[in-house]
Amino acid sequence: MRTMNMGVVGTKPQGEIDKRCIGCFLKTYQRLFKKFNLGVAKQKEFIAFYQKTIQKAKHLSSPEIQRELNNEFCRIINVDDPFTAEKVNSNHIALDLYREWKPKVHSSINPFDLALRLSIAANIMDYGANSKFDIYSTLNEVLNASFAIDHSGLLKEKVSNSKKILFLGDNAGEIVFDKLLIETMMHNNTIYAVKDAPVLNDVTITDAKEVRMDLVADVISNGFDAPSTILNKCSDAFLKEYNSADLIISKGQGNFEGLMHQNDSRIFFLLMVKCDVIADVLNVAKGSFVVYNQGK
Repeated sequence: MRTMNMGVVGTKPQGEIDKRCIGCFLKTYQRLFKKFNLGVAKQKEFIAFYQKTIQKAKHLSSPEIQRELNNEFCRIINVDDPFTAEKVNSNHIALDLYREWKPKVHSSINPFDLALRLSIAANIMDYGANSKFDIYSTLNEVLNASFAIDHSGLLKEKVSNSKKILFLGDNAGEIVFDKLLIETMMHNNTIYAVKDAPVLNDVTITDAKEVRMDLVADVISNGFDAPSTILNKCSDAFLKEYNSADLIISKGQGNFEGLMHQNDSRIFFLLMVKCDVIADVLNVAKGSFVVYNQGK
């Protein structure tokens, strides 16, 4: 059993928000200030809300805080989705790469392993965490990389033995490589869950339709608009699918933050570790690729 520091992500043991998370939140919106050419008055309005939210949010998870900040920023600029252009561009880039990598996966000695690696590498496509990622070099890097936590053999076994698989999506662009992984799994009862409304560059029904995820899985909303899966906020329809799934594949840091305390052996976390906070929790190096099952 691997030793983890399973305190609340984004907080110190006593419940105070980790200062590293606070700085990360602020950097995201400083970039958006420039993108939308936000005036000084509106910047001050958002910063005041940001400070108030941080002060009162000692017992909220990082994704819950991000939801509050995202919704307020959208209200201030009167835009429903500040990352629309980035999401569309990510999907287009990934679809081009999909056409390149699909035949390589199908002709591979181990198609599942290659598709899994590509899906995890695509987790780098995260404008909330890093606006200057390089998907091309990351895809090549993952080919020969060792997973810092590697429960991929057990995952492959569970895919074969499960009657229903629930796949929790994370980012736009990344969803295309999730589709390739699902195609490679060749399971006839896979459900792909997206966020209920735009938040950061997380996937929604719109993204799923754009990349035709419906061709390989049943697409549903989780009923909530945080960049995570927070079970006590999700819809009854989603929870019905969640509770009845034999296997849950959870993509990305946000979903990990929402579900890491569940101690559920059905869940496999697939992610690239993009920040020091998550690296500390998982006891791995930043930049690591991870396939982690809590039952191991």
